[in-house]
Amino acid sequence: MEELYSVFAQEAREQLTAMEDGLLAMEQGDHEAETINAIFRAAHTIKGASGVVELHHIEKFTHVLENLLDRLRNGEIQVSGELITALLKGCDHIGALLDRVDQGQMDADEALQQAGEVTAERLRAFTGTAAGAEPNRMVPEASVGTVERTGGDTAISDCWHISIRFGRDVLRMGMEPLAFLRYLLNLGEIVHLTTLCDAMPNAEEMDPEACYLGFEITLRSHASKDQIENVFAFCRDECDLYILPPHSKVGDFLSLIEHLPEETLRLGEILVRSGALTQEELDQGLRRQKAAARIAEATEQPAPQLGEILVEKKMVQPEIVEAAAAKQKQVAEKKTAEARLIRVQADKLDQLIDLVGELVIAGASANLLAQKSGQGNLVEATSVLSRLVENIRDSALQLRMVQIGETFNRFNRVVRDTAKELNKDIELVITGAETELDKSVVEKIGDPLMHLVRNAMDHGIESASAREAAGKPVRGRVELNAYHDSGSIVIEVVDDGGGLNADKIQAKAIEKGIIQPGQTLSEQEICNLIFEAGFSTADKVSNLSGRGVGMDVVKRNIQALRGTVEVKTELGVGSRFIIRLPLTLAIIDGFLTSVGDAAYVIPLDSVVECLELKDDDTRGHMLNLRGEVLPFVRLREMFEIPGKQPVRENVVVVQYSGQKAGIVVDQLLGEFQTVIKPLGVLFRHVRGIGGSTILGSGEVALILDVQALVSRCAAQEEQRARYHNPGTPMLEAR
Repeated sequence: MEELYSVFAQEAREQLTAMEDGLLAMEQGDHEAETINAIFRAAHTIKGASGVVELHHIEKFTHVLENLLDRLRNGEIQVSGELITALLKGCDHIGALLDRVDQGQMDADEALQQAGEVTAERLRAFTGTAAGAEPNRMVPEASVGTVERTGGDTAISDCWHISIRFGRDVLRMGMEPLAFLRYLLNLGEIVHLTTLCDAMPNAEEMDPEACYLGFEITLRSHASKDQIENVFAFCRDECDLYILPPHSKVGDFLSLIEHLPEETLRLGEILVRSGALTQEELDQGLRRQKAAARIAEATEQPAPQLGEILVEKKMVQPEIVEAAAAKQKQVAEKKTAEARLIRVQADKLDQLIDLVGELVIAGASANLLAQKSGQGNLVEATSVLSRLVENIRDSALQLRMVQIGETFNRFNRVVRDTAKELNKDIELVITGAETELDKSVVEKIGDPLMHLVRNAMDHGIESASAREAAGKPVRGRVELNAYHDSGSIVIEVVDDGGGLNADKIQAKAIEKGIIQPGQTLSEQEICNLIFEAGFSTADKVSNLSGRGVGMDVVKRNIQALRGTVEVKTELGVGSRFIIRLPLTLAIIDGFLTSVGDAAYVIPLDSVVECLELKDDDTRGHMLNLRGEVLPFVRLREMFEIPGKQPVRENVVVVQYSGQKAGIVVDQLLGEFQTVIKPLGVLFRHVRGIGGSTILGSGEVALILDVQALVSRCAAQEEQRARYHNPGTPMLEAR
């Protein structure tokens, strides 16, 4: 039972997300019928599912929400900011109720119940109904009219057409045909009526107790097909009755069929569910189909389809049958696709990745032993094994890859609510939502992104008056971008606000004691001070920012994912926060090198090329790479590795964030599947090391942190430039 509730909560949250996305789209001007229908379907699905699992408090609240959405769908209520806010509050309350379900609580506590009642009353205010008095708005009440008999040539196209042939025995059974016609007036206005006398026999053959009449009726009414059929319920079995809807109704039926829930239904059930066919008509059609099938079997002819029979007997229009058949096919194809999908718990995937990692290590060990044995057959067999292990590794990692769009889309609501709180007009633009990365990374990047987006809205985007004075559009703009670059995923948070003021940041840093007066920093270094603990340039504290908590947390959380964050800004134009993250935290392709007896792995995605280090090409820590100045670092010097420097050294040219650098090593050992093992807390302050791995020999190799090494080389180059060019502009501390 617990698993059932868990599945319900998960699927309900998916529907809730769809509702919020649709409501936000409507607020932005999307008034398409499909948008509101999608919102209504999501609410209807949640209500139905909560009833199935007997969570009636969720069902009851969602019913209130559904009633309001139905009024909105029927055009009885106009879209407004207040309405969208109320509906979003309703979504929030359903989310809170689902949180209780996740905690194993199958009812709302007193505080949540009171909040729900307040929210429900706010929703009812838009429909003008009191609690417990929500009407069923699905079927409008019928209008009352009078009979108007007009000439037989009059054609009324937008009315119901009723064709009835009373049975011979209706009079003997005590039923008066005209009484049914009079009762029909309760549903609307009969604008045309033709009496059919074609079955009338000659006078000498006429039975005074038999009925020979039929009628063709044109009825103007808002009633449903069921309601019209119920008028003739007492004589339904004794007459031939056909009811065709008006042309305007055909479009409604087509729309209803299109927006029916994605359930596996038969053709007749779809027609009945949409209201285009009554249950009695369906039963009658099925009886005719069964009889026709027996005849077809005896004559070895193909049996007629139900849709053909319904159209032939004028029970429903052919276009409606075609739409129902298309809906049936669409649902069947979707169910077939869903049947190929299974839900897997994340911890099971994590366990699989761990086992694949151990398999990679074991495969490397077997390959090494085969190489040492010198047996060609064994080497070939282990080579095949290595390729298979690599394929298994890639497939296993692909299982955890998800699109970042789901995380990005959550910020539509955040931007809307925060903008209203700040009294600013801000739009969110999302690009690269289809970019994939490891699920474990996605789960941990949400909070840092939340800080950056809210910071951009609070600090970055100016007030409407300030933007207007600066010649900018009154509406501010925040962008979320994602793309792949050199084996990493890059996520950018961009705003078109006022940018960062380097002078103000530097003054605040001196005031906080983060830097010392007189300390010289580049403009980029000054901007990066905003990531220091306790730093804030906010003039006043708000519930969004200004307490000096947030940006340092962003940097710390991103570094915990082996990523980096930097900011680029232009005063008066805006800021761009750039986050770089590894695609996965588990297994990567590496390039194995050695310095002395120590082995080092460089992530293969960052490797550009390898070359031999020649003394005549170097000057200090700079290398002449085909006319390009390339800073490099010697691992032997950096990590103080004992031993004599070899006669021949090699350079691995790496690239990170558009910057190149060289890493000098003793030997190049080739590609290596690297299972990343985290370092202990003892090594958390070691610069240039990002993790460890186990070689096939059982020895430990360190994984180099390319970003840290490239940054070190860039800093060395900047210091050299300052030393050789004293006139280089620098920002001095004031």
